[in-house]
Amino acid sequence: MNVTMLPSKNIRNDPAQWQARIDLAAAHRLAAKDGLNEGIFNHFTLTVPNTNDRYYQIPFGLHWSEVSASSFLEVSYNGELLSGEGEIERSAYCIHAPMHRLSKEASCVLHTHMPFASALTRLRDQRILPVGQTELSVSMQTAYDDHYAGPASNPEEGKRLLEVLGNKTILLMANHGAVTIGRTVAEAYNRLYYLERVAQVQLYAMWTGQPLRVLSQEVVDKTIAEFRSSPTYYGRSNAENHFEALKRMLDREQPDYKE
Repeated sequence: MNVTMLPSKNIRNDPAQWQARIDLAAAHRLAAKDGLNEGIFNHFTLTVPNTNDRYYQIPFGLHWSEVSASSFLEVSYNGELLSGEGEIERSAYCIHAPMHRLSKEASCVLHTHMPFASALTRLRDQRILPVGQTELSVSMQTAYDDHYAGPASNPEEGKRLLEVLGNKTILLMANHGAVTIGRTVAEAYNRLYYLERVAQVQLYAMWTGQPLRVLSQEVVDKTIAEFRSSPTYYGRSNAENHFEALKRMLDREQPDYKE
């Protein structure tokens, strides 16, 4: 693939690219606020708007609570640094670049080792159980990778994970963590947020040691059908409305994420 080096530029000059940076910075801050990160590891990435060969990634070593719109590197699908300063974390490139390159649904790719979802992946059966309404909304989007083979050190791993994901948007990775994808940061972050909540509630219910109240297949099918035809409000999806609300909270508490 031919990749053209970006000329020196003011990163605020393209409104779509600057807004993309703001949204991705917001996702990092929100994840740190909600305890979804693992130290300086894990990775959130987003394709650069109006391009077809690069994505945003933070430089290695930056804590998610420090991320702002101006923090991001632009990295080519070949792993070259095109813009910004800092080190490209290898596993982020190996997982994310192939997903961005091969799937239009994966404009945003979020990978975490968040505690409750990761705990679920340590169980012999890591499936989300049909025991509640939110569980159904998440499980209908979820695929499962049941074969951990070590850290991602080759882009072939990103291709493999995308194949396991199939037509789903959430991936639980055995002995590892989770990936969510979306056409926007809002979609991917909304999926990540609710995946962690679902895992938390399921584990809490399991820890009681009491029998779980499993929903009938009839109710499961009816509920999923209703989710697929759910209404929009203000002309935006539920994910977009949720993410806008979360950004308003950041505007009050951590406004420097937009810098």
